[in-house]
Amino acid sequence: MMESDFQHGPKAYVLALGLILTAEIGVASQAETRYVKQNKYPGSSEIVVVAEGEFEPRSVGSYTLRIYSGANPKFALDDYVTGLVRPRNGSVEEVKFHDFDGDGRAEIMVVIRSVGTGGYLSADLFAYTADTLKLLGSVSDLSKGADLVSALKKKLGGE
Repeated sequence: MMESDFQHGPKAYVLALGLILTAEIGVASQAETRYVKQNKYPGSSEIVVVAEGEFEPRSVGSYTLRIYSGANPKFALDDYVTGLVRPRNGSVEEVKFHDFDGDGRAEIMVVIRSVGTGGYLSADLFAYTADTLKLLGSVSDLSKGADLVSALKKKLGGE
């Protein structure tokens, strides 16, 4: 082995290691910016988890809506009850609870904001009863200051 080969070998190794670490940091930082939140379902021990899809761009992809029983406070996410996957055009912004139908039980509203200058709003509305999630309706492409509750009520025939 020539002396010049040895001198370039460690440099190449360090460069390769640096590239690998940079790639790992990039993947980790992407994963940390996605929306992943849990909320307690109003009036119950159940936990609602909403998460944007892993490794997807923030601007488009999917999200999951999952319900856990929350029966054991120490391990609230141990008992999965139900869930679903929905497409999204934008980033999940928040989850809200509102009793749309007046039955005393809150529906789940997932709010999505489009990426770009318009910042348009969309929302999916779900009923959660008898351990089942049901999509009640959606609104999309609303102005960034729109009243989503009113828009959904109007779409569902409640206003």
